Amino acid sequence: MQIAVISDTHRFNYVLNQLLDIVKDTDMIIHLGDNTEDIEFFKGKYNGEIINVRGNCDFGNSAPVERLEIIEGKRVFITHGHRYDVKYDLNSIKYKAQEVQADIVLFGHTHESLVIFEQGIWFVNPGSAALPRDFSKSIALLNIDNKNIDINIKKLK
Repeated sequence: MQIAVISDTHRFNYVLNQLLDIVKDTDMIIHLGDNTEDIEFFKGKYNGEIINVRGNCDFGNSAPVERLEIIEGKRVFITHGHRYDVKYDLNSIKYKAQEVQADIVLFGHTHESLVIFEQGIWFVNPGSAALPRDFSKSIALLNIDNKNIDINIKKLK
């Protein structure tokens, strides 16, 4: 299963058009918040499943702040990250990952891409597709196949 992990699109429509072309053949989109309204753009144009959580800029939105999903037998903890202070360190989100026995943690908020494997858990931040702080707009492409996990940060133009 191929999953496009997107975060921090912040209503930049030109980015959404570019993303649609990149993610069209994936099986699932996971949007990590800021702004969840951008999910509406994909509905009707994308054939796969869409999962999302809300971020700190998603006011008045009914999407959950976090969720735990079982995807291809893997426990995937999904959150924007602001409630775990991920801009400062990953300690709080690591504790949460252990608590929920996550195999993969997906989070955004920092606008900087990150992929680390620690204590048997993948921590993935796709960066920002619209307003990067690490000088490259990006998303993550996550492949889960026969219990193997492959993660790539895809830089956008």
